[in-house]
Amino acid sequence: MPGKQLKRRLGWLEIGLYTGGVALLAVFFYVRGDADRMRKEGLRVFEQVAVHSELQPTATPSVSSLDTSREQPVTQAMQPNQDLWAEKRIREYEESLKQAGDPPLAVLTIDKLDIAVPVYNGTDDFNLNRGVGRVKGTAWIDTDGNLGIAGHRDGFFRPLKDIQKGDTIDLQTARGTVTYEVSSITIVDPDDVSVLAPTQERTITLVTCYPFYYVGHAPKRYIVTATAEHFLAKTKK
Repeated sequence: MPGKQLKRRLGWLEIGLYTGGVALLAVFFYVRGDADRMRKEGLRVFEQVAVHSELQPTATPSVSSLDTSREQPVTQAMQPNQDLWAEKRIREYEESLKQAGDPPLAVLTIDKLDIAVPVYNGTDDFNLNRGVGRVKGTAWIDTDGNLGIAGHRDGFFRPLKDIQKGDTIDLQTARGTVTYEVSSITIVDPDDVSVLAPTQERTITLVTCYPFYYVGHAPKRYIVTATAEHFLAKTKK
C-alpha cells in the first residue's frame, strides 16, 4: 500500500509539473507576441512623427496630433530574447507594455544583426522594455558629438555579441538616416564613463551589460563605438 500511495503521489506531481510548464510556455509566448506588437507600434509612431516633421518643420511633433489610423510603412521589428528572463522580469515587462509613453526619437538599425529598434529618450526600465534609450547627458539626436545609446543585454542588444569592427549602424531620425561604421569594441567597468566623453565627430556609443549570459547583475559593460561615415571620409582624405 505505501508503494501504491507513493506512485500515486509521484503521478500527481508529474502532472502538476507538466501543467505548470505548459502554463509558463503560454505566458512566454503571449508576452513575446505583445512585445513585438508594442515594438512595431513604436516604429510606426516614429515614422508618423518623421512624416509630420517633414510637412511642418517648425512644429513640435506630437503623437496626439497625428492620425494613428493611417497606415505607414513599418520597418520589421525584432523580438527580444527572453530565454533567461525571470518571472518577475516578465511580469514587469508585460506591465510596461500596457502603458503609454513618449514617441521614439529615432530608429536604430543594424542589418547584419537583424536589429531594428526604436530609440527613446532616457534609459529607465520603461523605455528599455520597449526599445533602447539615449543616455541623458550625451549628445542629442542629429547633432555632432558622442551619442550614448543603452539597451538590455538580455533584450534588444543581445545580438551585439556578434558585432564586428567595420560593421555599419544606421540611425534614422526625422531629418534622415546617418550611417555609422564600428571602430572599436571594448569591455569596461560600470563606472568607466570615459567611453561617453564628448567627441568632435558624430559618434554613436552603444552600451550594454557584459557578459551576455551572466546570471545576476553583470560586472562589466560592453561598448561598441561607431563614427559617422561622412566624418570617416574626411579623415581618410
